[in-house]
Amino acid sequence: MSDFRLGSMVAEIAGHGPALVMVHGLGGSSNSFQPLMPGLAEMKAIRPDLPGAARSALQPGRPGLMALCRSLHDLIRACGVTSAHLVGHSMGTLLCQYLAAAEPKLVSGLTLYGPILEPPAAARAALKDRAALARREGMAPIAEAVSQGSLSPVTRRDNPAAVAFVRESLLRQDSAGYAAHCEALAEAQAADHRRIACPTLLVTGADDPVAPPEMARRLAGLIEDCELEILPACGHWPMIEAPATARRLLESRLKETTH
Repeated sequence: MSDFRLGSMVAEIAGHGPALVMVHGLGGSSNSFQPLMPGLAEMKAIRPDLPGAARSALQPGRPGLMALCRSLHDLIRACGVTSAHLVGHSMGTLLCQYLAAAEPKLVSGLTLYGPILEPPAAARAALKDRAALARREGMAPIAEAVSQGSLSPVTRRDNPAAVAFVRESLLRQDSAGYAAHCEALAEAQAADHRRIACPTLLVTGADDPVAPPEMARRLAGLIEDCELEILPACGHWPMIEAPATARRLLESRLKETTH
């Protein structure tokens, strides 16, 4: 594994083979996908920390989702990749959708965990409030709220390590970068799904309060070649709450689309 730097963005690159680009969500990092890595030995896995998240500094200006998408596109090209399977989580699923719609020849497939169509009105308002809270009080109250509110009841009861992972992921964010991402997501619009031509797998938790199954079903109906898996007793972090199943689904999808 090695680090690759492009401007303010830091990405981890591991392995050799067909390219796999993994795009984390709000409050996440490259570590969000660590439970999936054991099954990816035959892939070239590229895991960036988006500008403003984890190890990547916030870039000057206002980082809307389209700006983050451009940064992601620049990273993929700088790594010499001409075709990649994109894996996204939460906010990262929107970036993957945007890129698949804008660059269909670049994206060979999509696997999206906790997929988002676009934030509903109530979520947009809540994201703006959360941005203000991050700037005012830092990440501690947000880490506590997200670790309790985005995981399933079963995870909170039976998997304290998963709760700790999500809490730590939020605590380690730069509050200004996190606030900027909240505001970017609050203004996000749906992708042009008519332009997404690659095979797509959506994986959502039955108890996901952020991107509930009904949103995933709507999204599945908009993408022509799309399958949906709903995981029982799982919330918004399938890679952390149900890692074995999340890994198996990704491995199966990659065998279908890269061989």
